[in-house]
Amino acid sequence: MKRNYLGALVLGLVLLCGLCGLSSCGSVAVTGRKQLLLVSDQEILTSSLTQYKEYMKSAPISTKKTQSDMVSRVGKRLANATESYLKNNGLSAEIQNFAWEFSLVKDNQVNAFCMPGGKIVVYEGLMNIISSEDELAVVIGHEVAHAVAKHSNERMSQQILAQYGAQILSQGLSQKSAAVQQIAGSVFGLGAQYGVMLPFSRKHEYEADYMGLIFMRMAGYNPDVAVNFWEKMSSGSTQKVPELLSTHPSDANRIQKIKESLPGIKSKY
Repeated sequence: MKRNYLGALVLGLVLLCGLCGLSSCGSVAVTGRKQLLLVSDQEILTSSLTQYKEYMKSAPISTKKTQSDMVSRVGKRLANATESYLKNNGLSAEIQNFAWEFSLVKDNQVNAFCMPGGKIVVYEGLMNIISSEDELAVVIGHEVAHAVAKHSNERMSQQILAQYGAQILSQGLSQKSAAVQQIAGSVFGLGAQYGVMLPFSRKHEYEADYMGLIFMRMAGYNPDVAVNFWEKMSSGSTQKVPELLSTHPSDANRIQKIKESLPGIKSKY
């Protein structure tokens, strides 16, 4: 059993090194973390946009104008700050991957999600506990960070590697369209289940928290409110865990990491 596990691990490392050698490794903006990206930006945007359009056809758009305007206003402000950062750090080419949209839909879940390309959806249930634009910026900044960090691409690439393994190398990275389409159904499963996508890993969630705080700071919002916001989210979940927390790191760990990050973020940005 151990021998099989070690063999699989070695094979995985060999594949990963080989794929990185084929220019399939990238670096996350802001953090610089290396990541495996087997899928082109265009393939990711095409597959996710199809799912997003299908979802938005049936999603009941909120009629609460004040809240919808807030979502749009905060989202655009964060997007502008993020794009300014990318331009100022030699990453202008990345901006072409974004066509930002910020929508509020009728749904009582305490939740929000982001699709590649900057398609961000907030649920009315979340707005019911938001008390300021700074608090909303905590959530939207987190979702913007998922898009900028290409977490969906990384997640899909990991799925492809796990399912197809060495076949991806033998096919060549340009010959994997069928694999992308098959995996996209589970990664961006918005059509089958209302607003439910394959969860990001805890590593991705912590990274999105950190980057989101930086984007908040750049946009002129107060990142200090993140601590109170997540404490409020945690204490408010007396009967069941809010959807926004259900697949995320534990509240205590998240809050602790945010507290540790804030001094450095405020001094640097």
